[in-house]
Amino acid sequence: MHYESNSWIWEGLYYYPHLFGGLMLTAALLGLSTSYFTGLGVPHLPFLWSDLGIFPKKKNGKKRIRVYMDGCFDLMHYGHANALRQAKALGDELVVGVVSDEEIIANKGPPVLSMEERLALVSGLKWVDEVITNAPYEITEKFMDTLFNEHNIDYIIHGDDPCLLPDGTDAYALAKKAGRYKQIKRTEGVSSTDIVGRILSYVRVPEVSQDHNGSLCGEPHKESQSKGAHVSQFLPTSRRIVQFSNGKGPAPNARVVYIDGAFDLFHAGHVEILKSARQLGDFLLVGIHTDQIVSEHRGNPHPIMHLHERSLSVLACRYVDEVIIGAPWEVTTDMITTFNISLVVRGTVAESNPLLTGENDPYKVPKSMGIFRLLESPKYITTSSVAQRIMANHEAYLKRNAKKAESEKKYYAQKKYVSGD
Repeated sequence: MHYESNSWIWEGLYYYPHLFGGLMLTAALLGLSTSYFTGLGVPHLPFLWSDLGIFPKKKNGKKRIRVYMDGCFDLMHYGHANALRQAKALGDELVVGVVSDEEIIANKGPPVLSMEERLALVSGLKWVDEVITNAPYEITEKFMDTLFNEHNIDYIIHGDDPCLLPDGTDAYALAKKAGRYKQIKRTEGVSSTDIVGRILSYVRVPEVSQDHNGSLCGEPHKESQSKGAHVSQFLPTSRRIVQFSNGKGPAPNARVVYIDGAFDLFHAGHVEILKSARQLGDFLLVGIHTDQIVSEHRGNPHPIMHLHERSLSVLACRYVDEVIIGAPWEVTTDMITTFNISLVVRGTVAESNPLLTGENDPYKVPKSMGIFRLLESPKYITTSSVAQRIMANHEAYLKRNAKKAESEKKYYAQKKYVSGD
């Protein structure tokens, strides 16, 4: 096309797109010659619609694919994060539906986290573009029409594990029938049911006490421990870490902010403090303490999630640029130099072992250098406070887990290989 010779047309298209679009569409439908438009050809209709802004486009002119995935996202873990990462890979924009408390209670039992906490966790993931609150547990015809017509969803995504309603029917049956369903591979080795099981197995309610920081102090449940019923089955790979990583280091003159911790049972409080820390610089480096360090400084049953599980949960957060897997307890001069750290921060809400006394200040060096800052934690939530919710209603969660354990056992007995990762 000769853009200069037809400049009046292109100016008209820019300022009066609907008028010119209507003229050209009418000409195309009536089979009229387009010679009147100075040789300007009539585009193929889908291309024309996208040019008029009816559909969002990629830079190459193609419509952007929008995919939808829903879930309860209760006790958010790296399995949830990996599912959403895979879902995003099937399209250009990921819309996530967070199921309402009422729907979770009706279909699965009481949720551990509130809607506000679950929204904070989902919104904090690096692969999520939009969030729909109070989504239904079942993909009904009405809700499916809403997704397709109001949210411009192209495909509905779910894992290869079955999602059944109380009556035993498939929650995604209508989406499959409509040909708008895509499947991803379930991340094995973890589930919310598994995490609840770890907490219930390793801490017996009568033996649990709580210190002034909210830390749990108790002995492992010997019967459950001997059976090894809730030992993590997660098999970490270097590829999974690469998939979760941003893959970029800090720029030469970047202001690197460092924050460390256990980040056990990743929760909304973690998301908020990481967000606050990231706002203080250009690059957020997070140190994840080893299982041994966490156990020494918090006591049993910590950590509930092991080092690699905790590292992936932190890496999935949109505010985190890089993690140190197995960070030392003390922030040393060598460490500050190696990573070019400009600022070391710590939240005001933290857990500790009341039996551990006389320990050295891990932030002594950055404090002496004048690069330490205490951040007010936006939320008063701890790993132990979340665990306490489960133990306070342990009978309900034992019943819920027993039911869920049967379906998971059946899934593993019948599972087949699913491509993807």
